[in-house]
Amino acid sequence: MNRWLRRILILAVVVAAGFAVRYTVLVPDPVPVTVFRAATGLVEDAVTNSKVGTVETRKRAELSPEIGGRVRELTVREGDTVEAGQLLMRIADDDYRAQVELSRRALESARATEREACLSRDQAERELARYLKLHEDDIVSQELLDQVSNRRDIAAAQCEAMGSEVQKTESALRISEVNLARTRLTAPFDGVVSEVSTEVGEWITPSPPGVPIPPIIELLDPDTIYVEIPLDEADLGRIRPGLPVRLSFDAYPDRSFGGRLSRVAPFVRDEIDQNRTFDVDVELDDLEFARTLLPGTSADAEVILAARDDVLRIPSYALMEGGRVLVVEGDTLVAREIETGLRNWQFSEVVRGLAPGDAVVVSLDRTEVVEGATVEIVGETLK
Repeated sequence: MNRWLRRILILAVVVAAGFAVRYTVLVPDPVPVTVFRAATGLVEDAVTNSKVGTVETRKRAELSPEIGGRVRELTVREGDTVEAGQLLMRIADDDYRAQVELSRRALESARATEREACLSRDQAERELARYLKLHEDDIVSQELLDQVSNRRDIAAAQCEAMGSEVQKTESALRISEVNLARTRLTAPFDGVVSEVSTEVGEWITPSPPGVPIPPIIELLDPDTIYVEIPLDEADLGRIRPGLPVRLSFDAYPDRSFGGRLSRVAPFVRDEIDQNRTFDVDVELDDLEFARTLLPGTSADAEVILAARDDVLRIPSYALMEGGRVLVVEGDTLVAREIETGLRNWQFSEVVRGLAPGDAVVVSLDRTEVVEGATVEIVGETLK
């Protein structure tokens, strides 16, 4: 009997030792996890651009003279602010000025000749009037009256011809003045010179008829800056003018700028090998800042469809398939099914299933992070 008792005692000791080893030496280390404490804040439903957007200006002109020639005067440099009608550049114009002066002198001569011809006509009119009275009194013959009448008609015709000559020389003067004006390049609107590609003394080669001369000055209006953003066609039904927009630019990291959707394109771009998109225009709220943006600069945008503040939220990347999250309870992971409301790429609104302060696991990239695992919180994040 004592022998069996000893065996039972030995077996009990072995089993107890096995349990001790199992729950001491062989216990796995807790899995380190990072959590987000569910808290209230702002959640937005937003649409982001499918491709990079671009800063544009509604007024942007690439200017070139209408005629070729040597550059005699260049009055602006890149970055200069100009007013509408201001002279930007002038082609050598000596021959055109000479033509204007020649046409003006020809006009003066034609007008003087016209005055002389018309004075002769007036004199012939008075002479004819006298001869008519003398003819009525049978003092002069019909033959002499006819001669005076013919001289009056000739004088009248000469006066009319010289009037036409005056009109002809006036037209010639206008043509020469137009040609002279073509040597001057002026600003079509108020703006800023963004590029100058010529210099005084350089020759601007004329182009064949119908082919414009390459532009030498680029002018843009900084007061008409806007951002053009391409959006995926799938979002077309949710987009409308007036929606608020949040913009970001590579040149201003860690900053965002408010704007407003001003236009939705009436068509969808048909692009091969890419998703189809439609363009929207965004006007910036800060007009002074908008003036500092350079056209062609890249931009990203979020169109805010809806927003709710002071709601319970968690990072969107903490959500798992089936609308579940892993929550740390004590030192164990527990899966909870939650109901979400508004959401975007950053945060999701929690309607049901969590309470403020619940530790939601966000480090889901480890294979050990599964329901029921023993964990240790090693870090907390705010986003």
